[in-house]
Order: sequence, then structure tokens, then C-alpha cells
Amino acid sequence: MKSRKVGIVGAGAVGATTAYTLSLMGTCHEIILFDIADGVAKGKAIDIAQSSYYSTKGTIITAAQSASDIKDCDIVVVTAGVPRKGDMTRADLLMINAKIIKQVVTNIKENSPDAIIICVSNPLDVMTYVTKQITGWPSNRIIGLAGALDGSRMAYQIQKLTGTNLNQIGSLVIGDHGENMMPLPSKVSVGDIPLTEFISQTEMAGIIERTKNGGAEIVKYLGTSGYYGPGRAIAYMVEAILNDSKTIISSSVILDGEYGYKDVSVGVPVVLGANGVEKIIELELDEETKEKFATSVKSIQDGIKILQENNFFKGEE
Repeated sequence: MKSRKVGIVGAGAVGATTAYTLSLMGTCHEIILFDIADGVAKGKAIDIAQSSYYSTKGTIITAAQSASDIKDCDIVVVTAGVPRKGDMTRADLLMINAKIIKQVVTNIKENSPDAIIICVSNPLDVMTYVTKQITGWPSNRIIGLAGALDGSRMAYQIQKLTGTNLNQIGSLVIGDHGENMMPLPSKVSVGDIPLTEFISQTEMAGIIERTKNGGAEIVKYLGTSGYYGPGRAIAYMVEAILNDSKTIISSSVILDGEYGYKDVSVGVPVVLGANGVEKIIELELDEETKEKFATSVKSIQDGIKILQENNFFKGEE
């Protein structure tokens, strides 16, 4: 039986909100937070632990003194990394965050060797690929947050337009977790009724555009990216794995021939359960969608190529 212990590396807004959400849900027996900023994980762990007094199920919430204290976890959520700043190029950002992920993941590999890793760090699909390369673990144990968040943003846009119950709205977003993401509202339903019965093609196009800009809209108002949405989406994935619920949700995963691609991590619908990715679901895509998906995959491959050209993977299996 799983110990239901979850480690969270990075106790910033997203990591802490994930921990708080999980404590409210009573999903885990134990949550352990770690952050390189002195005192941040400790302070937030105390605050969240005190709040859990009012939760229906008690959760032990502690802070790790060092990365090596993230031990014997069933799942480790990785939110570590830096945002793009100033004159920093895409290649600069990739190299900086890849080095951070390499250090973090090496510690996870040593101290929680049986864990499933959920990668949240950006650029997400490339960092998910890096996690796979550094661990050398089976692909089912490496999962990137993608459609769980983007899908909730799409459902929000549909709800605003239709006025229907949010819980009855389907969501499906594939491709990269970035500017080439592919919301597919035409493939979802509201209740048992196809969305195409509710709205026009013009309205469909608006949903797609607003979903793709869902994160940017939050930044416009807050000056920083969202954290409630990501935190709840991560918690939803954690719950699906710990409860072996066989939940279908889009995630960034390593493809091995599915959709015609190999050795790249990209968002596609999967079944999440006790083994992590239980199954990758291959959708029938029309030619236009296949072309857009190819563009999305190429953007991820270009990021991986930058790391390869800088010899980042040299010496990795």
C-alpha cells in the first residue's frame, strides 16, 4: 500500500498552493516541502499545517532541511525554476532551468527512487523530457502538468459563454504547454451534448484564443502568473495517482510512436492511475489538426535541440 507521501520541491506560490489544496482535500498522509530560499518552506509548512486543523482529514505537513530529505515519496512535484528576465534568451532560460531540474531530479532519483514525478517547471514539455533523461526511469513515471491546467482554463471559457454547470463541461487541450497549445473544444461535450450544438464556429474560435491566452490574462492583472489554478490542477493529478482512479486527462508525456512521434514530451490525453501514466490515448486527428500538432511538437523539439547543442545531456543514459 502506498504511504501517500508527497514531496513538493519549490515552495513558491504554486508549490505552496498545491500543498494547501492537498491538505484541504485530505488526499495525502504526509506532505513535505522544500525550497532553496531559507525559511520559506518552513514558514509555509507551519502555516498550512495549522490550517489543516479544520480539514476533514489530518495531513502531516513538514519542511525539508535539504533536498536529500525528500525521501521515500510516492509522488514528487517539481515547481523549481526561474522565469525569463531582461535580456535573457530562450536558450539562456532553457539552460538555467535545465541545470536546476538536473540537480533537483538527481536528488529525487537518489532519495525517492520509486516515486512518480510531476513536472511543473517551465518550459514544461522540455523540462519533462529533461526529467526523463536524468532519471532514466520508465516513461509512465514522468508526467508534466499540461492539460489539467489548460483544460480547466478552457472549461472556464466555455462556462462563461454557455452559462452551464462548470462540472458538466468537458475539456481537451493537446500539444505544448505554450504558445502552440491546441484547445480542442469541438471534441468536448456539455453534459451529454456536443459543444458544437451550443455554440457557433466563431464562438469556438474565441474559446480557443482565450484559452491559449488564459495565463497571460492573469499576468496582465496580477503582474505574476496564476497559482490557484495550477495548484488545484496538480492536486487533481496527485489524487488520481494515489487513488488509482484511472482518470483521463491531458498531460505532457514521453511519446514512443504514438501520434507518429518518439523521444519527445508533449501534451496528449492519458489515463492516470497508480502506475502514473497507465495508457496514452491516441485521438483521430484531421489533417489540419495534425499539422498544428506537428508545429507544436517541433517547438518542443527545438528546445530539446538547444540543450543537445550545448552538450547538456552528455554523459546521461
